[in-house]
Amino acid sequence: MTARPLQQLFDLRGRQALVTGGSRGLGLQMAEALGEAGARVLVTARKADELQQAVAHLKGRGIDADWVAADASRPEDIERLADEAMQRLGQVDVLVNNAGATWGAPAADYPLEAWDKVMNLNVRGVFLLSQQVARRSMLPRRSGRIINVASIAGLGGNPAFMTTVAYNTSKAAVINLTRALAGEWGPQGINVNAIAPGFFPSKMTAGTLKAAGEDALSAHAPLRRLGDDEDLKGATVLFASDAGKHITGQVLAVDGGVSSLVG
Repeated sequence: MTARPLQQLFDLRGRQALVTGGSRGLGLQMAEALGEAGARVLVTARKADELQQAVAHLKGRGIDADWVAADASRPEDIERLADEAMQRLGQVDVLVNNAGATWGAPAADYPLEAWDKVMNLNVRGVFLLSQQVARRSMLPRRSGRIINVASIAGLGGNPAFMTTVAYNTSKAAVINLTRALAGEWGPQGINVNAIAPGFFPSKMTAGTLKAAGEDALSAHAPLRRLGDDEDLKGATVLFASDAGKHITGQVLAVDGGVSSLVG
């Protein structure tokens, strides 16, 4: 085999990508990365107006993009989403499972409703959509990339200001789900990896950033900063492209070095 040029390894032209939670924040950043590398992108989230704005933003950057509104915590919506993705894209080469939720409450008083809401979206939804996309597109073609968005919260316990027991537990589950699927589907040509972001400014992290203070969190990171609007792009394209074809079952922390201080 003749080694290809580096730029060709990262080239996603001709690939079709589905990104959940893609209307804003980290999901939109990852959709940008895939589109900028040449992929056609289908973004999904619950709110049509936010998706329309996201697609306009992506198209403004020269990206071939479309949207489907769906609730990734509902099995019937997941099945419909998988069907629509196949109809619009023809196949799904890259699936990014980014949609997620959190709920803050002390563990001793944590509501069952909150636990179920977080687990149904963050864990069950990730598994069901991966299963549906694999069945329809990746397993028959013996090819595909799945990128799960975990969190450094899934790598350890909480500091005192974070009362997010269900979120932490769900992200730990996503990490091991990633490893389990990688082991089972690797022989069928499917790579499954996870990205574990640290603290990035977003709607989901607004409460934590306010409680802890952005300056304090930045000071705790070896790189002395929070994540920004491009810090997930390189990891996303690596895992989605041929540059990462020999990487599977791995969890990459993108956190300014915070997780390196644990243990």
